[in-house]
Amino acid sequence: MTQALNQTALITGGSTGIGAVYADRLAHRGYDLILVARDQARMEALAERLRGETGRTIEVVRADLTDRADLARVAERFASDPAITLLVNNAGLSMTGDAISVDPIEIERLVALNITAPTVLAGAAGKAFVARGEGAIINLASVLALIPEMFDGVYSGSKAFLLNLSQSLAAQYGAKGLYVQAVLPGATRTEIWERSGKDVNAIPPEWVMEVDDLVDAALTGFDRRETVTIPPLPDADLPQWEAMQASRAALGGKLSNRAVADRYRETALA
Repeated sequence: MTQALNQTALITGGSTGIGAVYADRLAHRGYDLILVARDQARMEALAERLRGETGRTIEVVRADLTDRADLARVAERFASDPAITLLVNNAGLSMTGDAISVDPIEIERLVALNITAPTVLAGAAGKAFVARGEGAIINLASVLALIPEMFDGVYSGSKAFLLNLSQSLAAQYGAKGLYVQAVLPGATRTEIWERSGKDVNAIPPEWVMEVDDLVDAALTGFDRRETVTIPPLPDADLPQWEAMQASRAALGGKLSNRAVADRYRETALA
């Protein structure tokens, strides 16, 4: 288990659910914390408990990451505070419908929180960490990034974006001291279900992971320096994931070509 000394983790969505459990685990590992969310009261309660249990310094920052000014204020912290060595990009939301059925404003808000905010923060954190030669980013994606047919494509698309972003940053900057991990939870028992008008209890119980188990598994992947961590994927099925990644990599040099593939050429009528 990684132990932190004089290091700070900034956690978005740090008031409840996955973010709150990350806060608990990281504080007990010795990190000081900066918690970022809209619900200041819940963050303060969490911070007070963790200060008492761990003695760590915990700062609470109330911010709406869909607001450009708030997002810029949080992003600036990475350049100004060299103690920050870890970003946990956790804040996110789901929707009550899909791209066809919901109000466009709801789509814009999801894109702002699930895509724009973590990208801006990852960019700011990555720039600072690469300059210092070390640092880590954890992006909370989803297994839905791999199975878009099963759920709303706006939400699953936002999580696929985070997976792509993570793998790209890892490949480009890993040798420069930046470690990036994408965590892909399956269905997890958090408040996101209720907030999006969905009932987690309607899902088969054997599909739903408890949030403590998820974060503990994700941090094991973090300690092992995995680029992609999928806590619910059984060991027996891991070779399928590895084969998919290998097939994807093998296609890399074959996806751009001057010539059109033969199957798209019109054939002359007999």
